[in-house]
Amino acid sequence: MLQKLTIRNYALIDSVDLDLDKGLNIITGETGAGKSIMLGALSLILGQRAETRYFFNQAKKCIIEGIFTLSGNLLQSLFEEHDIDFHEETILRREISTDGKSRAFINDTPVTLSLMKTVGEQLIDIHSQHATLEINDPGFQLLIVDILSNHSELLGSYRSTYKGFKKNQQLLTELKSGAAKARSKQDYEQFLFNELETAAFKLDEQEKLEHELELLNNSENIKKGLLTSNNLLTEEEVSVLSLLKESLSQLQGIEKFNADYELLTARLKSVLIEVKDISQETTTFEQNINFNPSRIEEINCRLDTIYTLQQKHRVGTVEELLGVQNQLSNSLQSLLNSDEEIEKLELKIRKSVAELEKTATILSTNRAKSIVVVEEQVIHTLAKVGMPNAKIKIEKVSSKELNKDGKDQITLLFSANTGQPLAPVAKVASGGELSRLMLSIKSILAKHTALPTLIFDEIDTGISGETAVRVGNVIGELEANMQVICITHLPQIAAKGDAHYFVYKNEESERTTTGIKRLKPAERIVAIAEMLSGKDPGVSALQNARDLLASK
Repeated sequence: MLQKLTIRNYALIDSVDLDLDKGLNIITGETGAGKSIMLGALSLILGQRAETRYFFNQAKKCIIEGIFTLSGNLLQSLFEEHDIDFHEETILRREISTDGKSRAFINDTPVTLSLMKTVGEQLIDIHSQHATLEINDPGFQLLIVDILSNHSELLGSYRSTYKGFKKNQQLLTELKSGAAKARSKQDYEQFLFNELETAAFKLDEQEKLEHELELLNNSENIKKGLLTSNNLLTEEEVSVLSLLKESLSQLQGIEKFNADYELLTARLKSVLIEVKDISQETTTFEQNINFNPSRIEEINCRLDTIYTLQQKHRVGTVEELLGVQNQLSNSLQSLLNSDEEIEKLELKIRKSVAELEKTATILSTNRAKSIVVVEEQVIHTLAKVGMPNAKIKIEKVSSKELNKDGKDQITLLFSANTGQPLAPVAKVASGGELSRLMLSIKSILAKHTALPTLIFDEIDTGISGETAVRVGNVIGELEANMQVICITHLPQIAAKGDAHYFVYKNEESERTTTGIKRLKPAERIVAIAEMLSGKDPGVSALQNARDLLASK
């Protein structure tokens, strides 16, 4: 229940603290005093958007705070899910700064506006004149039947499965679309892959072939260079080797005269050995160099394949060609995998459909049973609010297609008077009739839901007299199941309250403000008498007010 509502700097309200009763709370007041401003402020802690132009003082921030008493474990799991401290006395607060920035808090923990709205929707249901239009919504009509069918867990399970089913359907569409595109180029990709696979490239192949080709193309020059070098070293009459030997002989003849000469002799011997070795290697290299036209043709052919495929795939190395080959392989394999994935997903969807069909049938059976109960209870309550000849009929039509609620479509037909044919609510109900029909439905739903607080905002429009008394009785009965806050202009309804709050205008310092106060018993008699006869009520109006209060 809403224990306390604090409003600071909102619309015509500078500062208001409203302590509420756990039963039926009545709010009345002067025309234009701002009774519905209270609801506007309350809507801010229920997650509605805020505008700074509604501030009482544009230089100060607006603060709305509601203290709620939670019974049992209501909302505990939701609080734990979002890491919010859970207390039986929970505080919802909105702060809107002068620049329009808004902050939301639950038990002093900052939260998103959407989370505050989620929490608020489980704490308070506001039913206004405009909310009666909700009854024309097929979704709300189905909700009525579902609540009385008492299958919320089954419906929740169905919706969860349906959500997964729709997600898988979307995924299947995307997979099939992707597979179709891949299949359209599969043949070409397979050709490209086969071409590269047949080529059987190796990582360093291109560099080795290009080097070998350069050697073969220059084999004659290389062979000539090696042969000439070897001749100069050993074969000529005056060769390097013969000159070195002569030099060595001269040094050996004088080495006994100086140790340094001996060192020179040793070094020259080393050079002589190195020259002989070089000569042997040049001979070996020269003998291994052969001009091979067939090998040149073979290399040119292989390099031509490499260059052609590099140009085709717009790459510059064999490594990149191998990368293209790998990509093509993955693409072709992915197509094979997607076919398997599509088959698995189609099987999963078929299983989901079978499960949904089974559950939808159970839901439909439950609804068919509860429709009779809904019709009887609404007609019974309509009689209590002064519509004894009213009739309703709930038509259920099952479609072939599954939807988020099963396969049923609900239409609520209504007739307010004898002889009037049943027709959709929107076509036959007047404002007053619609209000009473909605009240009847809400009073029934209240017995089957855990909603702590229900607010009625002048839904008594269009009724008076004995009908108003009857409506007041039904609203009064609701307090057995929940806290009720009722904004009304009818004395017959106002007299049913456990607590009565009066909204008034205060004009001081050339500025109008709105205030609210809880009426004492004597003040309440006067307020109801004024609702009966206007300002300065007479003795009979005062007595009538006492009688109305005594009737509660």
